[in-house]
Amino acid sequence: MFVISKLVWIFAQPLSLAFFLVFLALLAGLLRWRILSVLGAAAGALILFVTLYTTAGNLMMQGLEQRFARPAADPQNLQCMIVLGGAFENEVNTARHGIEFNAAADRFVEALRLAQKFPQSRILVSGGDGSLSGIYEGDAAASERFFPLFGVGKDRLIEERQSRTTFENAVNTKEFLASQGLSNCLLITSGFHMPRSVGIFRKLGIDIVPWPTDYRTDGEVRPGLDFTQPNLNAQNMATAIREWYGLAGYYLAGRTSELYPR
Repeated sequence: MFVISKLVWIFAQPLSLAFFLVFLALLAGLLRWRILSVLGAAAGALILFVTLYTTAGNLMMQGLEQRFARPAADPQNLQCMIVLGGAFENEVNTARHGIEFNAAADRFVEALRLAQKFPQSRILVSGGDGSLSGIYEGDAAASERFFPLFGVGKDRLIEERQSRTTFENAVNTKEFLASQGLSNCLLITSGFHMPRSVGIFRKLGIDIVPWPTDYRTDGEVRPGLDFTQPNLNAQNMATAIREWYGLAGYYLAGRTSELYPR
């Protein structure tokens, strides 16, 4: 399932679809299949235009982010927090032995803030190497270098280093929580990733408090054209579509009880 999902995404993301449609159009043109050539070129161009120059991706991202509202105030007491991996540049960190973050860094920034405010809390970082090669260190390993730099001792960390997917995050986390006698932890992950994460944790009977972070939209996106930031538009479109693939796939596989948890 893991390998299949990776391969499907390689070919199913918007820019890949656009490329294959253009390739199909060229091939159909060489074979003088005029209608198929025109349809392929038009479909590829449409995907590119919507992805690069409209707010469609940002709207999809905004919908995911608004599904679970973040509490207005910090909890009065905090026993534990679960931080889902996906925030470190694992290839770079493996090679350079550093602490390089990607756009999801706020997952760990927020965890650090809460860890300093609640010095009694434990931090379970769930994240192994999610690459096809499996040769890189994961977020859990990198977190062992990150948190102590800011005064959070390693004795407070629980490192789950085997998971490669969100489903494996939840399954392995459940075992760690049981072994440590922890429950009702904050679940810290990106806002767009929260619906799928909550759906899986609920299905497994893990009591968590959703704590979304790493927002990619301002919450006020409207349908329209946007020629100012095509790279960001494409990135948000790809991220949102990938998340919807995950929501649909996990629901069909019985790993969540709801298609769109709230």
